Amino acid sequence: MPGSTLAHAESAPAPTPPKAPRRFPADFWWGVATSAYQIEGAHDADGRTASIWDTYARTPGKVHNGDTGDIAVDHYHRWAQDFDQLVQLGVTAYRFSTAWPRIQPGGSGPANSAGLDFYERLTDGLLERGIKPVLTLYHWDLPQELEDAGGWTNRDTAYRFAEYAGYVGERLGDRIAMWTTHNEPWCAAYLGYAAGAHAPGRTEPLASLAAVHHLNLSHGLAVGALTAALGHQPETSITLNLCAVRGASDRPEDQDAVRRIDGIANRVFLDPLLRGSYPADVLEDTRHITDWSFVQDGDLEIIKQPLAVLGVNYYSPTVVAAPEASESGEWDTHHGPNCYPGSEHLRFPRIPGSRTAMDWPIDADALYHLLLRLHREHPDLPLMITENGMASDDYAGPDGLVNDPDRISYLSGHLDAAARAIEAGVDLRGYFQWSLLDNFEWAYGYSKRFGLLYVDYPSQKRTWKASAHWYRSLIAAERG
Repeated sequence: MPGSTLAHAESAPAPTPPKAPRRFPADFWWGVATSAYQIEGAHDADGRTASIWDTYARTPGKVHNGDTGDIAVDHYHRWAQDFDQLVQLGVTAYRFSTAWPRIQPGGSGPANSAGLDFYERLTDGLLERGIKPVLTLYHWDLPQELEDAGGWTNRDTAYRFAEYAGYVGERLGDRIAMWTTHNEPWCAAYLGYAAGAHAPGRTEPLASLAAVHHLNLSHGLAVGALTAALGHQPETSITLNLCAVRGASDRPEDQDAVRRIDGIANRVFLDPLLRGSYPADVLEDTRHITDWSFVQDGDLEIIKQPLAVLGVNYYSPTVVAAPEASESGEWDTHHGPNCYPGSEHLRFPRIPGSRTAMDWPIDADALYHLLLRLHREHPDLPLMITENGMASDDYAGPDGLVNDPDRISYLSGHLDAAARAIEAGVDLRGYFQWSLLDNFEWAYGYSKRFGLLYVDYPSQKRTWKASAHWYRSLIAAERG
C-alpha cells in the first residue's frame, strides 16, 4: 500500500454546523458516489482488458488534453485510504461501480477471479467500516470486444450483461445493500450512439434508439440473473438522469416541445420499467428513424421488474422551445441536438443565473418539482438521489486549504429541496453526493472537479475541501 498522501481531515477549520433542525428520516442513507473508470486506474492490472472508454480516451481529439483513465486517482491501490475518509465524513452508504472488463475480460467467457477479488475487498472494506455497499453494475465501461460486435445496438449484449451480473451476484450477493443495474442509460444510448460525445463516439440516431431498448432489456435480464444467483429477490434499482424540463413559454408549441423531450429523455425509460410499455407518442415522434422492430415479444415483460427504489441523478434543469422560437437571445450549447433523436429541430434557450464550472445552470427548485412529479405518478415507488453535485474551479491556496463556497451553497440548496420534497410526502430514502474525489470527468478529462476531496493529480495527494467539512457537519447533525 502506498504511503499516506492525505491532508489530514482537520487541516482546515470546520465550518459552523447547520442550525436547521433535523429534516431527514433517522434511517436516511447519507452517501457519496464514484464510478470505476473515473477513479480506479490500473487499466491493465490483474487481467482487466480494454473498455470503450479506454479506446475513446486514446482517440486523438476526443478527450480534453488527451487525458485517459489509465491512472485516474489510483483508487485501485489507494482504496483503503479513501475508505477511511468515508468514515471521517460519517457517510452511511457508498455508491461505487464494478468494471465489466475487470470482472469478465472481453465481455464473454468465465469470470476473472482477480477482478472479483478486488471488488470483494472493496465490499468487505465498506462493511468493516459500517458503511452500506451500493453497487452499480454498469457505469459505461462496456468491454471493447462487445462494442466491436455492435455494442448496445446488438441484442446479444443484453444477454452478456446478464451473465456478467450473475458472476457479481454469485460472489457478492450476500453483502450488497442495494444493486443498481445501470447508471444513466440516457448517456450510454444518446451521448454514446447519437451525439458521439461519449464512448463509443457514434452518431447514428437509429443505433441510439436500439441501444435504449437493449439497455432497458438488459436491466430486466440482470435482475433475473441476480435473483437466480442470490436465490431470492434482491434489493434492485436503476439510476436515471431524468430531465427536469420546462417550456420557454406557455405557448402550445413550446409545451409540445416539453412533451417531446420528456418522452425521449424520461418516459422512454420510465414507462417500460414501471408500466411495461413504450410511450405511444415517442414511437410516433421517432417513426421516421425506426419502426422499433428490435422490440421483440416478451421483452417488455422482462424489463418490468420490481424495484426497491428508483435512483435519480440530478444536476441542472432543461428549458426547451419550439423550432420557430425567435432567433434572438442565447442558446445552450451543452444540449446538442443529437442528444434527443426525433427532436433535433428543438431549441434550448440559455437559462439566466448562476452556473457551475460545467456551464450548467443551477436550479434546486427543479429537483423539488422532479421528485414531486415522480411521487405523483408513481406514489408507491421509493426514491433515492443517487448523484447530485457541481463542478467548480477548485484550487489549493498558499495555506494548503481548498475553499469551495459555491459547492456548499449548491449542496445546501439541493438538500433543502430534498427536505421540502420529503415534507410534501415524497418517499425519499437517501442522498449521494457526486463525488467523493476529483476524478476523470469523461470527455472533460481532469479539467473539471466535482469532489469533496481535492486531488493533486501528479502526487495523488487528497485534501479535504471546505465542502467536505460542511457535509460531515450536516450528516452529524442529522444523525444526532
